[in-house]
Amino acid sequence: MSNGRAGRFLPYGRQQIDEDDIAAVAEVLRGDYLTTGPAVAAFEQALRGVTGANHAVACANGTAGLHLAALALDLKPGHVAVVPSLTFLATANAVRLTGAEVVFADVDPATGLMGADHLEAALSRTEKSRVRAVFPVHLNGQCVDMESVGACARRHGLAVVEDACHALGANQRMGNDWIGTGACAASDMAVFSFHPVKTVAMGEGGAVTCADETLDRRLRSLRSHGLTREASEFTVTEQAFDAEGQPNPWYYEMHEVGLNYRASDINCALGLSQINKLPRFQASRARIMAEYARLLAPLAPIVRLVPQMSWSQPSWHIAVAHIDTAAAGTTRAKLVRQLFADGIGTQVHYLPVHRQPYYRERYGLADLPGADAYYAGCLTLPMFVGMELADVARVAQSLRSALG
Repeated sequence: MSNGRAGRFLPYGRQQIDEDDIAAVAEVLRGDYLTTGPAVAAFEQALRGVTGANHAVACANGTAGLHLAALALDLKPGHVAVVPSLTFLATANAVRLTGAEVVFADVDPATGLMGADHLEAALSRTEKSRVRAVFPVHLNGQCVDMESVGACARRHGLAVVEDACHALGANQRMGNDWIGTGACAASDMAVFSFHPVKTVAMGEGGAVTCADETLDRRLRSLRSHGLTREASEFTVTEQAFDAEGQPNPWYYEMHEVGLNYRASDINCALGLSQINKLPRFQASRARIMAEYARLLAPLAPIVRLVPQMSWSQPSWHIAVAHIDTAAAGTTRAKLVRQLFADGIGTQVHYLPVHRQPYYRERYGLADLPGADAYYAGCLTLPMFVGMELADVARVAQSLRSALG
């Protein structure tokens, strides 16, 4: 889309696909494996290197990763998991898909991040004996304070799954050290998304990282129908082994119901090509965020970027500003339409999940003022690799004009 008055259309996010990405996918298309082949293993190895994780399991998308993690924790009817309300639908839905219930936690109104105090408050509103897990969400590319949230979860005996779909390449402070998000230093598992608007794109794709080998095996089994080909796990020996005691080469067993959440070699080839460019992509996004900070500073207090926290070295996924449209004498809807008319795409991330009709009907409308305050003023501005600093200036000028 283009706009004659304002130049090329600037979406809030988009993928950066280069010729080497296309070549990587073409190589798979010319090869023998379109799925369950070497590109999947190569991508998983690269993801382990980026995150510092012991294990990485590629899957169909971030939602599939969250569901796999919930299943691997054996969440089931009668259990409860804590989820911050300021997230995409998938975080809560993955819990519900196991039959477990959700209790929503509030978040900081400025950052949208859940803290240990929010976790404690959520636990006080439910029967603690039923709570099995917490799913802290890293938002916009910035991390939750996992040192404090993880410690709080351990005190209550909770498993921890990091929804890191926004935060590939981000680092978390642990004591005096900086730990890669996905290394699971204060969690059981971390989940990533490689949707086209994310920093690394696979088309559709996701992954779960973990430190524990048993969890890794469980995730891999659940990813592929619940089956195993490991001879040490076979239980029906008369079917599994020949007369000499050797496992039959075609044999597999299913010990629980799983799903087809596999990632294809096509997607993983693209993901591998992209993940090798992660430092460049991060640097480009950091430059754009720094330019937004410089150009939007004169618009304070009407416009404020989401603040960066001391415990996080972010890997920016989206550029979010809080905008006091009432003070400017307008509304967010009018502002969005005016920016669109100038060729600038925006989005709102996110409507608090506790306000969605399904969850309102199931649990009633929770009082979560932090999530509501964050939502009331947030607006996602354009940020993507390939965006020029002149484009940032154009967005800032359009905002300035629209806000009067």
